[in-house]
Amino acid sequence: MITRNDLCWCKSGKKWKKCCWPNTNKDLNNDKLRERYKKQYQILIKTQDQIDGIRKSCKLAASMLKKSCSMAKEGVTTNEINDFVVSLHKEANAIPAPLGYGDPPFPKAICTSLNDVICHGIPDNIKLKNGDIVNIDITCILNGYYGDCSAMVAIGEISPDKQLVINTSYQCLMNAIDILKPGIMISDIGDIIESYAEKQGCSVVTQFVGHGVGIQFHEAPQVPHHYNNINIPIVEGMTFTIEPMINAGVSEGYIDTKNNWTARTLDGKPSAQWEHTLLITPNGHEILTTA
Repeated sequence: MITRNDLCWCKSGKKWKKCCWPNTNKDLNNDKLRERYKKQYQILIKTQDQIDGIRKSCKLAASMLKKSCSMAKEGVTTNEINDFVVSLHKEANAIPAPLGYGDPPFPKAICTSLNDVICHGIPDNIKLKNGDIVNIDITCILNGYYGDCSAMVAIGEISPDKQLVINTSYQCLMNAIDILKPGIMISDIGDIIESYAEKQGCSVVTQFVGHGVGIQFHEAPQVPHHYNNINIPIVEGMTFTIEPMINAGVSEGYIDTKNNWTARTLDGKPSAQWEHTLLITPNGHEILTTA
């Protein structure tokens, strides 16, 4: 992790504190930091009004996620969970962000990723059964602002390798959140996630990443969960997701050609993912997606 007295990451030859060190109090008040990050990195540093809107959307997404996870039981279909979440959006006058997103348009309101599915699983009429694990991923739009989160559910008794990836993915997420504060690098997130996953005998998916979120569904920066060299300092007012996808076997996956969305592990072994939307505060962070 770079410190204030190290040479700056931008290769100017100056110490970081004399070069690109984010003086958040000064820069945020004068909008200099916001302007520089948008121009240099395309990163949207949020205003207080935007943060307030994003926080409300994240709270709603977290509430929907908690209720939908409680519904995920043996004999229930993922389509039934999807329809339930659609009804929750309607009650809240919110919009499910995944519905119609991308090319081809995503056909459902949520993602439900079972067993060997890494991400972007599409709800269907197959019933959940004993031994399944499922990730439920919800992104809602409330008054124009986005909240994004996901969680794992174990159906009945699951195998040791499924329990391992569930536990490892969750701990990877929490370990990464613990270090968040102004001044750390985006690359530090990937370092702490992959180092922990390796110690557990698991692999980290590199094809998909966390991302900025709040004003748009997917904003800059990308937030890789593996070792990387994205040496952008995290600053107050950034909002982004961390969502480590952890595999029991190899890290590689492939996209199902039947729908051009669903990503599965290359070796058929289980995968797990947990996700929060985070806000960087003056002295640390806030988990926005808590119910």
